[in-house]
Amino acid sequence: MSEQDLFAEGLQRQSARRKLTELLGEQTIKDLHRRSNWMGLWSIASCWGAIAIAFGMIVWAQTQVPWLAVATIIVALAILGGRQLGLAILMHEASHRALFENVWLNDNLSNWLCGHIIFLDVEKYRKHHFVHHAKTGTSDDIDYSLIRGFPTSRASLVRKLSRDFFGITGFKNLIGVYLMNAGYVKWTVASDIEKLPRNGRSHLDYFINFLREAWPSLVANVILFILLWAIDHPELYLAWFVAYLSPYLLFTRIRALAEHAMTEQCPDMLKNTRSTKAGPIARALFAPFRVNYHIEHHALASIPYWQLPKLHKLLREKNAVPKPPGYWYVLKLVSSKDLKAA
Repeated sequence: MSEQDLFAEGLQRQSARRKLTELLGEQTIKDLHRRSNWMGLWSIASCWGAIAIAFGMIVWAQTQVPWLAVATIIVALAILGGRQLGLAILMHEASHRALFENVWLNDNLSNWLCGHIIFLDVEKYRKHHFVHHAKTGTSDDIDYSLIRGFPTSRASLVRKLSRDFFGITGFKNLIGVYLMNAGYVKWTVASDIEKLPRNGRSHLDYFINFLREAWPSLVANVILFILLWAIDHPELYLAWFVAYLSPYLLFTRIRALAEHAMTEQCPDMLKNTRSTKAGPIARALFAPFRVNYHIEHHALASIPYWQLPKLHKLLREKNAVPKPPGYWYVLKLVSSKDLKAA
């Protein structure tokens, strides 16, 4: 991108920010930025509470007739995957220092109770994610690979979602976790892979680096396994692992498509992002903690998630944002290539 293009992009972003301030007023924006340590603690506790309920469902299912047991376990795995995404969203909140008023809690408690258990790290994610916010709506967006190539065909989307559902994406993700922490490739949560120079390192050097970088996640998962073993149900960790491989990444893909796929490519955060209508099931699975209010998040990235519905209401009253579509509409939109060709 040329200097002239960068300058024009910067002007457009500044114009969008000024428009937002004119629409809402500085005091309203200040009020929306109010954070709460208690809300942060409640958010984490409620997420883990739902995880405990899902584990309890699986234990209960083991005493039931086969058809009921299978149905219960499927629902429990979906809840686990949705709450794993919930932990990721809370970690994302902490990366913006919006989960807690206290900085230490944002950077440490959120890491140990949200990030590490799903192989994420607040500081690494923050460095990556802030580039996404700075470059949203351009080809320089570090997360652009997640929504590139849409619309696609219905068959192509079904293949992608099937790979997620059957754990193929999950196993690739685990390999990626190792390669990133070992130092083979650059750390990312997107799909593009950037190899790092080897500089004479042996495979043992890479493995040692993996242990150095990933030990908090390994420890967090060992602790979870020990706790489940202590209550005489170590098999529940298998359910946690299966949920991580399948529904977690399936729900993550749906969420990512809804947020940015086939939105306008421009620096205006009110146009390059999509908010989506989410009912109770969507909020339980792929839209936890108000992440569906994504225009609002990009408009004021550091306000806590529980302020986003209020911001959405204010922007709707000013006709600044469109009425949000549902997730089913988005999935049809991103898989409409064959229909458009016809």
